[in-house]
Amino acid sequence: MKITKISTYQVDLPLVEGRYSWAAGKYVDSFDSTIVKIETDSEFVGWGENCPLGPFYLPAFGKGCRAAIEEIAPHLIGLDPTNFGVINKVMDEALLGHPYAKSALDMACWDLLGKKANLPIVDLMGGRHGEDIKLYRAISQESPEEMAAKVSGYRDEGYTKFQLKVGGAPEDDILRIKAVSAVLKDGETLVADANTGWKAHEAMRVVNGVRDIDVYIEQPCLSYEESIRVRKNTTLPFILDENINDMQTLLRAENDGAMDCINLKISKVGGLTKARQIRDLCVNLGLPMTIEDSWGGDIVTAAISHLAHSTPERFRFSSTDFNSYTPITTANGAPQRVNGVMKASEKPGLGIEPIEEVLGKALYICE
Repeated sequence: MKITKISTYQVDLPLVEGRYSWAAGKYVDSFDSTIVKIETDSEFVGWGENCPLGPFYLPAFGKGCRAAIEEIAPHLIGLDPTNFGVINKVMDEALLGHPYAKSALDMACWDLLGKKANLPIVDLMGGRHGEDIKLYRAISQESPEEMAAKVSGYRDEGYTKFQLKVGGAPEDDILRIKAVSAVLKDGETLVADANTGWKAHEAMRVVNGVRDIDVYIEQPCLSYEESIRVRKNTTLPFILDENINDMQTLLRAENDGAMDCINLKISKVGGLTKARQIRDLCVNLGLPMTIEDSWGGDIVTAAISHLAHSTPERFRFSSTDFNSYTPITTANGAPQRVNGVMKASEKPGLGIEPIEEVLGKALYICE
């Protein structure tokens, strides 16, 4: 099988709730998603997706994703998409950095491998563990009262894990954490995710202010050094996200005892191939993971489900059903949340079929 054609599409993904807000006053009303189609000289077609969390969360943005794919695509024509070692080597040599753009292409190649093997990706990544994948619900940053009030509605949808978007003024974030903690029930999990929004001294105030609450602290500060300083001054369980972007940083953090869990985002590390390597290393190190991506629709959600469902259950801290945050359906067959859980498809590849009328006309074609 050889790659004969690569096309990109752009889709806007608005939010059911209208706006998503997090640290430092950042927000997004609609997400800019790039969808990739890889055609081959066989009957099989592969699909991938990348959707950054706006242009100011990680070094990634929608237009940049499409420009990077245009730079990489000509180098992939004629290659075997199921030879991931060669595909990723060629992508890395064609363009330094920009892992988020490479992720969409790598994802489409995994879709092709699954279709060629007539197996779902979950089977190719280690086999299905357990019946389903437990999901968390992110609670957009608002007042303490508004954030606490949202818990009951999300609980009715089956969620038992709640991730608060904090990273604002320490006094406000302490109130947010306390307000939401007060309405939680036994067996529910609370995470306070600052998304790098605090300075170290601010994070110290927060962890001291909520030291008697059962809450995980996620990525308090921008730098690794600041975050580990906070880690050393609290007994609260700790999650790192933005600072963990490859195997080298993971090994450094593990050696330093910098966290109890990590957030593994597929596009942040460059795709499913590299995400699986990091996932397997975490399992060997005994580190639980939130397995997700920066954002996305049906195709990204399908990819998350396959990586998560092929991970041993005791190492799955949580995952995300991004396609339930938007009213736009871009593909049939994507996993759907049912009572706070989802499952990876049993169909070959990602198990999805994009709705090409929704995707519209290709913005770029390379053949």
